[in-house]
Order: sequence, then structure tokens, then C-alpha cells
Amino acid sequence: MGRITEDLIRRNAEHNDCVIFSLEELSLHQQEIERLEHIDKWCRDLKILYLQNNLIGKIENVSKLKKLEYLNLALNNIEKIENLEGCEGLAKLDLTVNFIGELSSIKSLQHNIHLKELFLMGNPCADFDGYRQFVVVTLQQLKWLDGKEIERSERIQALQNYPAVEQQIREQEKAYCLRRAREKAEAQRKLEEEHENEKRSSPGFNGRWYTDIYPALSFSTESKNHLQAPEIQAEHKTDKLDACDDDLAFWNKPSLFTPESRLETLRHVEKQRKAEEKLSEKKKNVRPPRTLVTEHGKALNVNEPKSTFDCVKRSSAQHPKDNVSPTPCVIFRLDFSLKDDEKRNQLVLDLAVYRYMDTSLIEVDVQPTYVRVMVKGKPFQLVLPAEVRPDSSSAKRSQTTGHLVICMPKVEEVITVGGRASKSVKTSLDNSREQTHKRGKQIEKLEVDPSKHSCPDVTTIVREKKHAPRRLGCEPKIVSNEEDPDFEDNPEVPPLI
Repeated sequence: MGRITEDLIRRNAEHNDCVIFSLEELSLHQQEIERLEHIDKWCRDLKILYLQNNLIGKIENVSKLKKLEYLNLALNNIEKIENLEGCEGLAKLDLTVNFIGELSSIKSLQHNIHLKELFLMGNPCADFDGYRQFVVVTLQQLKWLDGKEIERSERIQALQNYPAVEQQIREQEKAYCLRRAREKAEAQRKLEEEHENEKRSSPGFNGRWYTDIYPALSFSTESKNHLQAPEIQAEHKTDKLDACDDDLAFWNKPSLFTPESRLETLRHVEKQRKAEEKLSEKKKNVRPPRTLVTEHGKALNVNEPKSTFDCVKRSSAQHPKDNVSPTPCVIFRLDFSLKDDEKRNQLVLDLAVYRYMDTSLIEVDVQPTYVRVMVKGKPFQLVLPAEVRPDSSSAKRSQTTGHLVICMPKVEEVITVGGRASKSVKTSLDNSREQTHKRGKQIEKLEVDPSKHSCPDVTTIVREKKHAPRRLGCEPKIVSNEEDPDFEDNPEVPPLI
């Protein structure tokens, strides 16, 4: 349910820089407002005020708005026109689709001499015989009624028939008021029945004290916390279907158009909205299911059980009406130890479960490579360092400490878990690898023939013959003396070459 607050007005006064004292126009439509308040003190300069489509049941706290010219109160729960005498500048009043049955209450508007337009269509009084004639005669200053102009001839004719019309209006008003009284009584009876049904459905009814049922409620709350996500989703689906059925039944139920039915509709919508919010909060609080084995088949180490039993036990001992803060709950994981018993060739898991817990709340599942223990529906899972034999494994509770002891004999064959081999028989492949490793450690030497020279012969490196260098260019040809007749061989001249 909405109320008129300073913050609401400021948020709707952005066009005036959020300044409210100098506002001239204000729109507060569709805010589920039930009462008119504060506006005449905070916004004295208002000229236009929009309040349509709310739940206002009475016109009040607007008499100090001297400058108000247009007031829109359409689609509200108003049953009587009143408290508008102080709005001296009021020129237009819209009361479309309200519950005004006392048509004689329009006489209070005779003091609003500037009132020119009035809208009353959609009200019960608009169905009265002689409605328009009565309004035209009563409010002489009006120019328009329900969007239709009032002509002079219409007003003269209404004045002539006014005594008979006024008598009809009074009789119809009286009948309407009696009918409204019955409707109000019926609505009040239904409201009381709804309150009784809510009390019966609430915890602590049927003569039982809340303290008597508190442990049961705590245990049920604890059990709900242990539900897996699919179960909670199924519960949410069931609640949603029930809510849909109730909603459908409500809207299909026939009802009269009264202020009480409008309020009932609003309460139903508000209840439905809160239920949806509560359901969404539950969905947010639901944790996804714990992954114990990956898609590739690899088991994970999980330790989820918590110490919640003691917290519930301590909190249930307190009286709900005592103003005592709840005892904080210390949450921890289960302690455990895994030992390798080489003498008996087995793995021993010691899990510190709660000492006084019933054994029926514990489930043990031993697999070749991992062990899983469900404690009150919550998993504890541990990947084992060696492969074990599930069919030969055993689980028992310690009589002194209450711990769960699981003995798991190891498999004698070779198995590889996490890349580590067990201490069993070696394969031929391992033997060949060891032989290769031993050979690699030995130093190998090459055999050398002692008859051969171990050092190179330096004497054979020098070349035996020397070749004269050759010129790249063409050598000149020597012409013999016989070929040249003028040639004279002088022995004193050195050769050209």
C-alpha cells in the first residue's frame, strides 16, 4: 500500500529540479495511494494535480490549495464529494469511475464559483433517473458535464422539473445507501473469514504452544536443508502449481464492483507478488548438487557433512519470546585418517562421525578406487591411493568414540592409481626397462689393432711434384724464322719471355 511521502513527491518533481514548495503541476497516478495527505502543506502553489488510478477513499487535505485549477481523481474509491470548498480556483474536476452514490453531495461544489467542467460518468449516481437535470440545476456555474456542453434550454427545462427530479434522486440515494450497507457487511464478514483461515493454517494453532512444536519445526527445517536441488525444484514446482490454481480461482470468482472488491484485488496481487519474491529467494538459496564424479569418470575428494545438530538442539531450548540472540553455530568438516596397514595389506579409514548419531543415518559405499560415506544425506568421499576389494571390505562403529572404521583389503595385482604403481609383481616390460638402464650405466670401449700406426705420417703430407702456375690470358705465338724472311736473330737481345 502506497503513501504520499516527501521522497515520492520529489521523485515526481524532476521537471522543477526536485523543488516541491514551488511546484505547479504534480502527477501521482498509479501509486496505490489510499489516503490524501501532506500535499496541502508541502505544495501550496499547485495548479494541476493528477491522482487517478489509486485507492483514495476520501477527498481530504486539499482545502488549502487555493491556486488549484484542475484536480483528477478518476479511478479511485471515492463515495462522496466533500472538502473542496477551499479550492477557490478549481475550474475542472474529474471523478470518473468512482463509487459516488450520494448525488446530493455535489451541493458542496456550489461554493466553487470558477468550476466549469465536471466528470461523474462511471459512478453509481450517473445511473439515477434525472441525474443530469439534478446536476445542471444544482451547479449553475457549470458549462460542461461529462464532456457534453450544457445549453441554456437544457438548464431552463431542468429548472421546471426540479422538484420531481429531486424527490426521485433522494429515493434512489436511500436505496443505494441500504445496498451499500449490506455490501460492506458482507465484505467485512469475508475479511474475518480470511483472517480465521490464516490463523488456522499458521503454526501454533489447535491448542498447541509454539514451544511444543518448535523442535519439530527445527528438525523439519534441518531436513529441508539436506534436500538435494532436484527435490527442492520439485517442491518449488508444486508450490507454483498451487499458486497458479489459487490465482485462477480468484480471478474466475464473480464479485461486485465495490471499493472492497478493489482492495481485495490489490491485496491478492500484493500477496501473489510476495509469494513470487519468496519463491525466488528460495531458488537463490538452493545450492547446486555436489559433483562427486566428473564427466570423465574421475572421483573427487568431498567432505561436506557439518555440525548442525548441536545448533538446532541449543536454539530449540530457548523460548521464542525471549529477547535472546541465537547461539552461533560452529561449522566444521568431519575429521578422518587413512592408514596403510602393510602387515594385513589393507587400507583403514577412521571417520570421526558424531558420537551419538544413529547408525541408520550413515550409508557406506566402497568402490575399487574410492570410498563414499553419506552422513545424514551429505557426502564424504575420499579417493584411495591403491585399488581395494569392495566385496572383502568391512565397516563398523567404535564403541568408545563412535567413529566409523572402514577396512578395505588391497588388490594383489598391479594397478595404477594416479600414476603410482603398487608393490606387487613386476611385468616383463619393467624387466626390460631395468636391463636397458643397467646397460646405459656401463662404459663401452672400442678395440684398436696395435699393428697399425696410431699416429699419422707427417712425411707424406708434402706434395711430390710442383706444377708451374698457368696464366689465364692467351700466350703470344712465336713465329719461326723460316716463316718471317726479315727476321734477324740477335743473340744479345734477351728473350721476351
